[in-house]
Amino acid sequence: MTTTKTPPTPPAVAAPQGRRIQLGRFRDLTLVPVIVVLLIAGSFVDPVFLTMGNLTNVLQQQSALALVVLAEALILIAGKFDLSLESTVGMAPAVGVMLVIPVAAGGFGLELPGILAIPLCLLVGGLVGAFNGFLIMRFQLSAFIVTLAMMIVVHGLQLGLTQGKSLFELPESFLYLGSATWLGLPAAIWITGALFAAAIVALGYFRVGRSLYAIGGNADAARAAGIRVERVLWVVFIIGGVIAALAGVLETGRLGGISANQGVGWIFMAFAAAVIGGVSMDGGKGTILGALTGVLVIGLVENILTLKGVPGEWKQLVYGAIILIALMISRLAGGKAQD
Repeated sequence: MTTTKTPPTPPAVAAPQGRRIQLGRFRDLTLVPVIVVLLIAGSFVDPVFLTMGNLTNVLQQQSALALVVLAEALILIAGKFDLSLESTVGMAPAVGVMLVIPVAAGGFGLELPGILAIPLCLLVGGLVGAFNGFLIMRFQLSAFIVTLAMMIVVHGLQLGLTQGKSLFELPESFLYLGSATWLGLPAAIWITGALFAAAIVALGYFRVGRSLYAIGGNADAARAAGIRVERVLWVVFIIGGVIAALAGVLETGRLGGISANQGVGWIFMAFAAAVIGGVSMDGGKGTILGALTGVLVIGLVENILTLKGVPGEWKQLVYGAIILIALMISRLAGGKAQD
């Protein structure tokens, strides 16, 4: 009896996958041409634009927003949303500071050691993220609705605790990270760069990081593959809250105080930066490097508008137009795989 052998799978089948991986890496850089155009345009707007001092200033100003983008990108890749990050940027530092400053300066009167202000701030951010994750995972609620409600609640909590006032009498330890200079560059730039690098490595080379893409792509399949979906998502929300709180620390140190509206409106810019950087709103696609290029585009646009003297009333219109243009260029360069 003749046995029919099944022909082996041709080796060529693996080639397209390799090419897709390489193309995916190139999509991380699809906003680079936009950045180059902005750099050239900025040099014509004002000779100061391309100076080291101005570019360093742009990076420092965008450091806090970049961390919010990083937090949002991680959550988006996992297939969820978190709109409350912008409120955490203001509320977490406010609570952390109020636990250590005296009543006369707007504190609670506990007057804990000043060195605890930053850890307490990060703890508050983590608790907000943990609560979001608990509601979403435990009760299977919409992440969009839950975090929208929490955005309002958290900001309302800040306004209530501070009575709508800004906090200026802050401990030096709390201001340090946002105002210090390390090796000739603001500490905020080093911190933001290190966190982005850590996230890029984690998502690219560690199982836990890669599981975010699996969950965002198909949560049921990820669960069937043995990934603890609920636990991973809960941890991602906590990490997102901690990163947003750190963003608040950097912004507080840069400005020297905590305003009642710190972080308000940031979430729209964070979503814009992540999306034009190639992070899918549907989850499972996009990279941290791409999100970083989105932050750079927004930062350069903002700086050019400032140097050009564009009135603040028109900046939002220009931001929206630039984001739409950058998004179209990114999609044309990256193809439909980013949809």
